[in-house]
Amino acid sequence: MHSIEARGLVKTYPAPGSKSRVRALDGLDLQVPRGAIFALVGPNGAGKTTTVKILTTLAVPDEGTAVIEGIDVLASPPGVRSVIGVVAQRSGADPTATGRENLVLQGHLYGQDTASARKRADELLEHFRLTDAAGRFVRTYSGGMQRRLDVALGLMHRPAVLFLDEPTTGLDPESRTAMWQEITRLAADDQVTVLLTTHYLDEADRLAERLAIVDHGRVVAEGEPGQLKAELGAPSLDEVYLHYAGRRYSDAQRLTEVFK
Repeated sequence: MHSIEARGLVKTYPAPGSKSRVRALDGLDLQVPRGAIFALVGPNGAGKTTTVKILTTLAVPDEGTAVIEGIDVLASPPGVRSVIGVVAQRSGADPTATGRENLVLQGHLYGQDTASARKRADELLEHFRLTDAAGRFVRTYSGGMQRRLDVALGLMHRPAVLFLDEPTTGLDPESRTAMWQEITRLAADDQVTVLLTTHYLDEADRLAERLAIVDHGRVVAEGEPGQLKAELGAPSLDEVYLHYAGRRYSDAQRLTEVFK
C-alpha cells in the first residue's frame, strides 16, 4: 500500500521577462510506501519544492494526478489537509507566543477543543523535551528547540503523512542527531509516513528507506540507498547523485549543490 501516489505531474510557470513558460515538472511519477521514510533529493530548481506544493495542496498541477492516503489531492484538498502535517523550512511558530500557546492554537485550527488541545500539547512538549520551556516565548528558543517545536506543531492532529522540508538545516550536530532519531521513531513506532526533502546526502542515506533523485522535473533514479549504490558500484550516495543529476554542472557547481 502507498501513502502517496503521483502520476504524470506537469507544472509550468511563466518565465520572467518572457512569453515562454518554465516547465518545473515534466511528467513526474512518485510512489511512497505507507509508514516509510522517503527522501526527495536533487539540484535547486529540479522540481522538489513544486512536487511538495502539489502534494500538500498549495499548488495545482497542469496535468497529472496525486493521491494521499487514498484521497485525491485535486478533488478533496480539505480531506488531504486533514491527514497530512507540513513542516516548512522556515518556522511557522509565532515568536511572540509561548511554545504551549503555539501548540494549543494549532490544535484549535484542526478543530480540537481546548481540553483536548492542551492534553495533546503537553504530550508533545514532553516527548520533544520542551516541557521546561513550554511557558517561554518562542523567540527565546535555540535553533534546535525551535525545530523540535516545528515538528510538534506538524503532529498536533496526528497526521498519517508528515512532510519535512530540509528538517535539519542550520542545526548543530547534537540537534541534528536528535532530529534524525525522532524522524526514525515516527516511522517505526507511530507508523507515520515521512517524506523529506534534503540537500544532505548523508541524511538521506541514513534515514530514508527509499529515495528519489529529481532533475529537470522528473524522477531520474529511485530505490533503496544501498541498492542505488550497488547498481553503480558507488562508495557513497554522493557519487550516485552526481551520476544521475550532476552531469550538467561544472565540478565547482556540483560541489556547491551536494555539499552546501
